[in-house]
Amino acid sequence: MKTETKTTKSTVAARTRKASTTKTTTRKVKAKSTAAEGLMELYIDSLKDIYWAEKALTKALPKMAKNATSENLISSLENHLSVTEEQISRLEKVFELAGKKATAKKCEAMDGLIKEGQDIMESTEPGPVRDAGIIAASQKIEHYEIATYGTLCAFAKTLGQKEAAALLHETLNEEKEADITLTEAAYNTINFDAAEEDSEM
Repeated sequence: MKTETKTTKSTVAARTRKASTTKTTTRKVKAKSTAAEGLMELYIDSLKDIYWAEKALTKALPKMAKNATSENLISSLENHLSVTEEQISRLEKVFELAGKKATAKKCEAMDGLIKEGQDIMESTEPGPVRDAGIIAASQKIEHYEIATYGTLCAFAKTLGQKEAAALLHETLNEEKEADITLTEAAYNTINFDAAEEDSEM
């Protein structure tokens, strides 16, 4: 019994030493020379990010629609393209309200999500399975946008940018609606059709 207790104590001590060693080797991230120093700068930087993302989407959505086969999905993607163009105009207004020129800064997250969508289309045959993949890729994009616009709304409110917050909230609601539309398209037909193709193989 005493031996077991001793072993347990030495094991705990070893783990504690390992944990403390891990803590000491963790390095702080060095900020870039252009790093934001205040919330307003972070807000503007985030606006530039999503502005690039929305512009990139206006090129990606037509490709997705062209590769889709479900009329419902094609219609949803084409409709979201026109909504995205309106959202770009809205972002330009938000920049204006902040006294800044609308400028795009490459959004690495959106770039990655769009590339993932392209990979899905290239790795699936045209039909229900590809449609299901396009919906999956589109919903990842929508979820990213929902998170981004939710954060931007909070920033705008904190900074007293009430009109900008209202505009950003309008876009947030549109992104949520798009996500619901894609979910319904997937659940009602496309995923079941894709599953049927699997059972026929």
